[in-house]
Amino acid sequence: MAEKHIQGKIVAVCGKGGVGKTAFTTMLTRVLKDDPATGRLLVVDADPAMGLLYALGVDTSKSIGAVREKILEAAEKGTAGEKAEVAEQLDYLILNALQEADGFSYLAMGHMNAKGCFCSVNDLLHDSLAQLVNQFDTILIDGEAGIEQINRQVTDHVNTLLLVTDSSFRGQQTVKTIEKLVADGYVPACERMGVVLNRIPGDERSNEDLKKVFNLPVYGFIPFDSEVEQFDRRGESLMGLPAGNAALKAVRATIAAVDASER
Repeated sequence: MAEKHIQGKIVAVCGKGGVGKTAFTTMLTRVLKDDPATGRLLVVDADPAMGLLYALGVDTSKSIGAVREKILEAAEKGTAGEKAEVAEQLDYLILNALQEADGFSYLAMGHMNAKGCFCSVNDLLHDSLAQLVNQFDTILIDGEAGIEQINRQVTDHVNTLLLVTDSSFRGQQTVKTIEKLVADGYVPACERMGVVLNRIPGDERSNEDLKKVFNLPVYGFIPFDSEVEQFDRRGESLMGLPAGNAALKAVRATIAAVDASER
């Protein structure tokens, strides 16, 4: 039997912009998709900037935001028949926004352009997304710095929340802010959370000092990697990193640490 990692789980990745969160999520996707224990993998890009799209090398212009706009347009301008037709097509529209890639599926939340409160529309989307999510064994969510949009849009349940930061003061403060939001109940079903330190020099003493900054467990140390930077600079997908890449190996170790924390 394949070794169990974070299969059958919902994993959310958050962190301040510029700390390499998207690169980490991409490498995490690479490691998970190559592990048979992961099962069916869905990667959800909950960041409106949709930067994960390019890092993964996925080619799509579809998003849940576009589906939402279509529903809103029917709600505001459509006839009763047109509204009913859109409601009946909702599951199909969401499924159509799903992009199949090599070893995983990808779903972009996209931009939500309309202003104001559209609770009924959001509830409708949430219910349909919940049905879709239940078809996968592992869900990996790439979010913004905050976690509210993950809880509101994608799922009511997060098994593991990974807070990615570099060694900067602002990155560390973002982690502490998110920790407080979780403690205050913004994600009541979050079972565990920990820190992933990214783009660090790799000095053991420095790593131990960084650990002391947080009240949370530190699951991983991802070193600054020139090969990752070169891929990014050339616009190449990080899914193509060689198996022996140092950063990729560190991501594998991070998954092992998450797994160990469950026992």
